[in-house]
Amino acid sequence: MKVTTTTIDNITEVLTRIIEFTERRREILTRNLFDYKTSDFQPKDLPVCEFAECMTEAVTEHLRSQRLLWCDRDNVTFGEQGSFDAVAVVDTEAAALLDTDTKQYLQMQIHKLSENLMNNRIAVELLRQKRQRDFC
Repeated sequence: MKVTTTTIDNITEVLTRIIEFTERRREILTRNLFDYKTSDFQPKDLPVCEFAECMTEAVTEHLRSQRLLWCDRDNVTFGEQGSFDAVAVVDTEAAALLDTDTKQYLQMQIHKLSENLMNNRIAVELLRQKRQRDFC
């Protein structure tokens, strides 16, 4: 029986988590654009600040001890073998804006999607360059 082991370095793991987070967030923000006319709709978002805090702590620990330490937050949790979960929460700022100015609400969602796309593309490109460098 052949046993295969895979070693993922810390930078690859951080970038992979960022890519996964931004892909999940894109789905939620897109729903905010398509479902806003639905009765009882409440716009949601992933907890970006919580996720950023988790990433900051993990990288800080990496710099200190050459290992990643993932710490859970209220809405961001980490599991075994690289898994993590981020729970969408009601975006109260967007909900208030939706009640008062639909056009501004839609612009806000588009802005968030654009920002999220940029973050995703940066992480994807950094990971691509890293993998290319590792294989050379």
